[in-house]
Order: sequence, then structure tokens, then C-alpha cells
Amino acid sequence: MLEQFKVSEEDAVRVPEAGLRETVTAFFERMGVPAGDAALAADVLVLADLRGVETHGVSNTPRDYLRGYSVGEINPRPNWRVVRESPSTATIDCDAGIGLVVAPKAMEIAIAKAEEVGIGMAVMRNGRHLGMAAYHAMMALERDMIGMCMTSTPESMAPTFGSEPRLGTNPVALAAPAGREAPFVFDAAATAIAGNKMLLARRLGTDILPGWLADEDGSPIMDAFPAPEPSFRGGKATLMLPVGATRELGSHKGYGWACIVDILGGIVSGGGYGMNPGRPNFGHSVTAYRIDAFMDVDDFKNTMDEWLETLRTTKPAPGHERVLYPGLPEAEDEADRRANGIPLHPEVVDWFRDTCAELEIPFRLTDG
Repeated sequence: MLEQFKVSEEDAVRVPEAGLRETVTAFFERMGVPAGDAALAADVLVLADLRGVETHGVSNTPRDYLRGYSVGEINPRPNWRVVRESPSTATIDCDAGIGLVVAPKAMEIAIAKAEEVGIGMAVMRNGRHLGMAAYHAMMALERDMIGMCMTSTPESMAPTFGSEPRLGTNPVALAAPAGREAPFVFDAAATAIAGNKMLLARRLGTDILPGWLADEDGSPIMDAFPAPEPSFRGGKATLMLPVGATRELGSHKGYGWACIVDILGGIVSGGGYGMNPGRPNFGHSVTAYRIDAFMDVDDFKNTMDEWLETLRTTKPAPGHERVLYPGLPEAEDEADRRANGIPLHPEVVDWFRDTCAELEIPFRLTDG
């Protein structure tokens, strides 16, 4: 994540993982979520913060989840079910259940199918937000599998040459195991900027950079400007641009990426696509690939190590300290934050304190 989206060490309040996990679990339980599901949902959020993915951790999304439960958009006790199945596939109706809970269970189904036939895929319809897509992809790592996750989200992106939102941020995540190197974990939206980054930018007072958003007529904004309140928080309609921003810079690639996710994460589930009327239902897809169905696992990990080390030891360009690969900075953040606490912005800590008081939950994030 760009430095401009990170809370500075001078401002950060380091909170213990255990206290944060306990508090977030209690939030979900207060919304009527069963204890086991509440702990699972909290695990998805806290792991995001441990890995430095603040966009999908506790700083932003719990506020939207609590509102969603309170107005009936999210079902706290969904009767999710498999509605179509084959030896390698499953289609799941989430019954308006939050993806933080249903998607991990769907990935367990996909993993079980991959154990049997080599590849397993589960698609979900009538779902809700699933948090950090990498969480669900990474579940496959412990089983010596490659994991993949994608989610078709409500419309916020204008297609190339368009002036109206037609696709979501539509992220894709892929996780592949290695041996001595940190696993490869890629997780990114098809938009030039993830929607929740606008919330981080507003909190930190940093600008939106050129090529991230468009104005009302669809023209890319190519100057920096203060971050707006995103439309999903009640702000003025926000028109996001695909990765690439303009056709000349490759926006057709981000646009096409988002279309692929609408197909594999939405349409094939039977739940439609991001701009369907009646959203905020999301469509999700998780896939597990059993490595030893293709090659020896040790050979795969050894080759991954060689490849990742080659990337990591690439000579850096002037002005840069080193070359990274997807998953390496997150693994480093996780090691630091498990040992030294998770850095939160003071505004986030204040929100937790106020929400704990409102829900009559003990505040255990800090000693103060």
C-alpha cells in the first residue's frame, strides 16, 4: 500500500491483536451473528490489519457492516446452501450472509473438491462483502494448493470511454505457496484505486492522485485533489477509473479485468452482475488448485523460491531501496504487528471506544 495511505508512527496507536480480535468478535455477536461465525468474521478483518491491508481491516468496514446488519441488508444467521454441484464445482446461495463468513466455508468446499479431483471451484450469489480477498485465497496455502478468489461488486467504475458506473472494483486475489520465501499473494482491484482508500485518504488528509477518478462526464481527472466522500458512504457520486485511467495508458486492461470478474464471480453464479438492480448483493468465486495434481509439491516450492528470490534480488532503479513481490511486504508487516501491535489512527480508536459504549461492550484496545 502506498505510504500516503498509512497512518504515521507519530500518530498511530498500537493496539494488541488479542484485544482487537475480541472486540470485533463482540461487535458481530451483538448483531446476532453466532459465536463461531463472529470469530471467523473477526479473523478475516484482523488478518487484513496484521498484513497492512487497512482498506479491508477494522478501520473502515465494520462501520458499514454494523449499519448493514441494523437495516437488514445483511443476514446475521443466513441459511446458505449449495444449490448446484458437480465433483469439482459448487454454486452457493448466500441468503444475504456476509462474505466474511460464507466465503471461507465455500473455500473449504472448493479445497475438499480439489483434494478429490485436482481442482475445486465454488461460486456464490446473493452475498455480501467478503473483506480482503486474499484471506480466502490464502486458505489454500496450508493444504499445498494455489488459491484464488474474486468478487463481483456493485457498480462504481466507468468503462473505458464511459461516463456512467457499470462495473465494480472487482478485485482478484491469488495465493501460491513457496518454501523458504514468503508465499506469493496478489490481491488487487480492477480500479485504479480501491474504494476504501478514499476513506483512508480523507482520514489522513492526503490527496487523490491523477488518473484515479473521473469527473461527472467521465473525463479522467489528471490533477491531484482532496479525497471526496465516496458514494457508498452517502457522498457525491464517485466515478472510479479502471487500472490505467485512460485508453492510452491501458485502461481497457483494467476494464477487461473487471468484466472477467463479473463473469466468473457474478454471472456464472446465477446472481447476475455488479450493476444489477437490487444490489448490494455481491457475487463471489473461490478456486483451489491441488499442486500435486500437476507436479511434485517440493519441486513447485523450490521453483517458486528461485523465482521469488530472482524478483526480490533484482537491482533496484534509482531512488528505490529494493524490489518487492506480491505478499512480501504483507508478510513483513504481519511479523511486526503480531509482535508490536496493530497501528490504528486515533480517529479509529475513538470510533471503537464510542461504539463499544453504544453496544455495551468492554473497550480493550488500549490501556487508556
